[in-house]
Amino acid sequence: MTEKNIRAPEPRVVRLKFIKVGALQYISHLDLQRTMARVLARSRIPVWYTEGFNPHIKLVFAAPLAVGVESVCEFLDIRVTGEIPCGEIVRRLNDELTDELRVVEAYYPDTKFSEIAAADYVYKIKTAGAGEELASKIKKYLTTPPVMVTRKTKSGEQEIDIAKIISRLEVSFSEAEGIVEMSARLPAGSSLSISPELPIDALRAGGLILAGDITEEGYSILRTRLLFADGREFW
Repeated sequence: MTEKNIRAPEPRVVRLKFIKVGALQYISHLDLQRTMARVLARSRIPVWYTEGFNPHIKLVFAAPLAVGVESVCEFLDIRVTGEIPCGEIVRRLNDELTDELRVVEAYYPDTKFSEIAAADYVYKIKTAGAGEELASKIKKYLTTPPVMVTRKTKSGEQEIDIAKIISRLEVSFSEAEGIVEMSARLPAGSSLSISPELPIDALRAGGLILAGDITEEGYSILRTRLLFADGREFW
């Protein structure tokens, strides 16, 4: 009787949505990859490993962020080789994680990371002269071309007009916190992806913010949503 080769079942993609906030905003993308690989290995989730001389867990992240940006909408695709409820995946991972790096959802996706086109960010800016007048000046400045900033790419530096790239902008003054709050939508797709630091660079270069005591001033950036090209929230 001839033996037949038995093929292992194809691994299934599971998408993890997680947050990265607080002190964990300062972890590099490489360290994040290493952390998630170690956590997955400890969690007893039946994850799929690549084949060859150096087997490792295959991790695919959506729109990786630079150091210093928080996010409540991080996405990671992994592959699993066995049956395990998505809720159990979340539980096992969070048993190994912290409140600042935490999985909020796991599911089987039918969308691709290549469909991501934009991202929404919230900025909180503590700066001298913060008030309603400054908030108005910031909005006018960032919506009146040209506002040229330098964008770093793999092929070198590129001058871009940030005023033509921000597709949605709201600026207000929070009297309770004494800060300027700004929300902006920026390209985050495979053809064009803009660092959320660039609006800050533009405002700083224009002399509108962060020109005083560096021990008293500062800002934070939080990514709140990734979006499809039609404006729907990515999932």
